[in-house]
Amino acid sequence: MSFNVYLSGEIHTSWREEIQQGAEALGLDISFTSAVTDHEASDAAGDHLGAQENSFWRDHQSAKVNAIRTKTLIEQSDLVVVRFGDKYKQWNAAFDAGYCAALGKPYVTLHAENIIHPLKEVDAAAMAWATTPAQVVEILRYTTQA
Repeated sequence: MSFNVYLSGEIHTSWREEIQQGAEALGLDISFTSAVTDHEASDAAGDHLGAQENSFWRDHQSAKVNAIRTKTLIEQSDLVVVRFGDKYKQWNAAFDAGYCAALGKPYVTLHAENIIHPLKEVDAAAMAWATTPAQVVEILRYTTQA
């Protein structure tokens, strides 16, 4: 079975690469997509539309341009993995999870136990909660080969 997986969330660790390498090692037929993970490029996504004096409007403009990619790739995916890291709050990841829930798109959350409480609603709508990229790879293996 061919599968399209969108990787959402935290951009400061290697979790995306770990999942992709794990799936590749198992020979899984999976195409992975993601948001732009270069923080500066993401922040500047709307700069070509004109300079903004207020940082709110720069962020607003870039968020909308980024949303073109994010919404399209989530809609085209079979499954979304939403990673919440410990160092930063990933509000965008929570939004992506909510978007998946609204679309009826299955998603898996990936985060440590110490943030279970703030993510209880996000986790409640998820198909699974994983704590390691290896657990996500096993979900992908089962889903595509079982």
